[in-house]
Amino acid sequence: MHILKTHYHPEIKTLTNKSIFTRLATRSIAIKGNNILLLYTKRYEDYSLPGGGLNTGEDHIKGLVRELVEETGAKNITNIKPFGVYEEYRPWHKTDYDIQHMISYCYTCTVSDELGACKMETYEINNGMSAKWVNIFEAIKHNENTMANSDKKGMSIERETFLLKHIAAQLI
Repeated sequence: MHILKTHYHPEIKTLTNKSIFTRLATRSIAIKGNNILLLYTKRYEDYSLPGGGLNTGEDHIKGLVRELVEETGAKNITNIKPFGVYEEYRPWHKTDYDIQHMISYCYTCTVSDELGACKMETYEINNGMSAKWVNIFEAIKHNENTMANSDKKGMSIERETFLLKHIAAQLI
């Protein structure tokens, strides 16, 4: 799968002599016309692609399906195809490593319009995450507004907004 972008968080000045934790993740791209299945997170006031970390040794496709079902209740997930990789280096605020190297494998897929029950983790529920079909251009505009005007924005919003713009340009 080809690299869409490599992003360095502004706090990351060098990788030299730094301990780096690599986290592998998948992101799902399900589109119906101009609408895309996204997660809205109230805490960060942003839209993001469904997905998350892979378990050690977990197959990418199995992890993608697991995360998509857990976070959105998606049904009838089919037609899974590689889209691209977004990698980022960001601060790691735990004592065991200096930097997190997040590698997000993005896949397009088809899902049913109707979503089932979610099985979100406690922190996702506490952050106010909810799955919804959203017009991709409205989601981009919303995220850009959050980046420009909100002090709540999280570290993932730049990745998510880049991916949404790239998806819109390539697939819509």
